[in-house]
Amino acid sequence: MINPLRSEAEAFRFLIASIVYFGAIVIAAVAGGKWWGLGVFVVLSVGVLWWWLRSRRDERPRQTAPRPHPEGERRILVVANETVGGHTLRSMILERSLDVREEVLVVTPALNSPLKHWVSDEDGARTAAQERLDESLAKLAAAGVEARGEVGDGDPLQAMEDALRTFGADEIIISTHPEGRSNWLERRVVEKARERFAVPITHVVVDLEREGV
Repeated sequence: MINPLRSEAEAFRFLIASIVYFGAIVIAAVAGGKWWGLGVFVVLSVGVLWWWLRSRRDERPRQTAPRPHPEGERRILVVANETVGGHTLRSMILERSLDVREEVLVVTPALNSPLKHWVSDEDGARTAAQERLDESLAKLAAAGVEARGEVGDGDPLQAMEDALRTFGADEIIISTHPEGRSNWLERRVVEKARERFAVPITHVVVDLEREGV
């Protein structure tokens, strides 16, 4: 489940709009009767639907261009959750780092249940994500790749957007479980990321069961 309210400001605006929406309906129903209330409900609902469809139509993929950096340097944003410690992912990062000075940022979204996400109970999820991230960074360092990492938003698309605000990536690597075992693939995270971000995206499948991780 993805929280459509991506910031406190959006949540506040949604709350105010909801109060106004339902308040207008109640006032119309009390002052003019149920038919007035129904009429206001229909008018407001049509207006909200029109606004939503227009905003969807006008929506454009985010254009996130790489920031200037020295020649021969490559900036790689890696987004992985449970697969962050997989050998296949490390091999991909090593391959992309050959013959260049790499700058690697590994982002691990805090995997959480929908209920805990909505009530902002993320401490356990962030702790578990940090443990996986630390282990992955240690393995990358042992393989000769200097990387830094951070725990990101539970929504992988939001985690990418947050990271790209400060990290001008030349490429994004998204790591998932295989088809049939990946919640991200079911939610079309890779396809949506390619539509949303103007950065080359590589999808790597990590089979932890086969790797014995």
